[in-house]
Amino acid sequence: MILQKGEKIHVIHRRHFDKDPHRHFVGVVDAYEHGLARITGHIFTVDLVKFSFFRRPEVRTRIVSLTSGDVLINILPPSVDLDKIVYKQEKKAVRVTDGSQWHMEISEFAWR
Repeated sequence: MILQKGEKIHVIHRRHFDKDPHRHFVGVVDAYEHGLARITGHIFTVDLVKFSFFRRPEVRTRIVSLTSGDVLINILPPSVDLDKIVYKQEKKAVRVTDGSQWHMEISEFAWR
C-alpha cells in the first residue's frame, strides 16, 4: 500500500498560475484507498504582507487524490511533531521543521 493509516505527510498543492496561493497541508493519514487519501491536519499558506508561511488554526479533514497530478506528497518521519511545524526562509529555499534536528527543504523560489 502506498500510504498507511497513521503516517504523517506534507502535501504541496501545485500552483498553475503565478498568482495562485501557496497551499500546503500537514497531517496524518486517516485512510487510503484506490489513490485517495483521507488526511486530518492543518493548512499552511503564505501571508502576502509578511511573505511568510503560517498555519491556519482550525483542524481540517481533506480527501486528496494522489493520482490527480495536482499534489506533491512528502512522507514525514514518525518522530516529527506536527503541532510544532514551522516554515523558515533559508537563503533561496524554505525549510520546514518542527524545531528538532529534523527539517525538510522545499523549493519555493517564486513564493515572493
